Amino acid sequence: MRTLLFAAALVVLAVTAPSRAAAPNWHVTATVAESCSCTVSCSCNFGGSPNRNPCEGNRLIAITSGHYEDVDLAGVALLVTFTMRDWSKIYVSDTVSAKQMAAVEALLPIAFAGFHRGMLSFTKAPITMDITEKRVKFSGPESSVEMEAMTGFGGKPVKILNLPNPAYQDYTQYRSVSHTHASDKAKWSHSGTNGFTSTMDVGSDK
Repeated sequence: MRTLLFAAALVVLAVTAPSRAAAPNWHVTATVAESCSCTVSCSCNFGGSPNRNPCEGNRLIAITSGHYEDVDLAGVALLVTFTMRDWSKIYVSDTVSAKQMAAVEALLPIAFAGFHRGMLSFTKAPITMDITEKRVKFSGPESSVEMEAMTGFGGKPVKILNLPNPAYQDYTQYRSVSHTHASDKAKWSHSGTNGFTSTMDVGSDK
């Protein structure tokens, strides 16, 4: 009888206890490069709101190391085209495997929730990028960005430390040379607007 009661208690416990199996194991370290239509420097990066509306932008996320469960994400690149708080299109480099594509899709609501909420499309596409300390270029099917680093005292790059967002660490200030987009959703062309590079280091173990 005691055995039956103990077994019944275990069943009840299993049904009523919160599940811990749902939380995935993941980590991403990436180089982020972005240009938007805000003036330098974009107040969003400091926890504020856009200083120009609508805020139109393109963000490159180049994963240097990381994983989602047992899927290696090193070398995966994403290009996010967006109008902030309205819509986004997310492109993943066309060199990724089917497992990597599925892992990135699973990560979107966890690591990139702001872009995921307004996502219109999620597709593979060719992505080009060239990132140096002085100049950054990247492009996708509908967008192209070129920006140059701003220099400060002694001709050194302008850097900002300890910004609120974990995606904006080791932040270096850039200014757009050319930032264009043309699609059925929107069309823009900017120059002299905000740009930056940063390091993103986030994960379930953070």
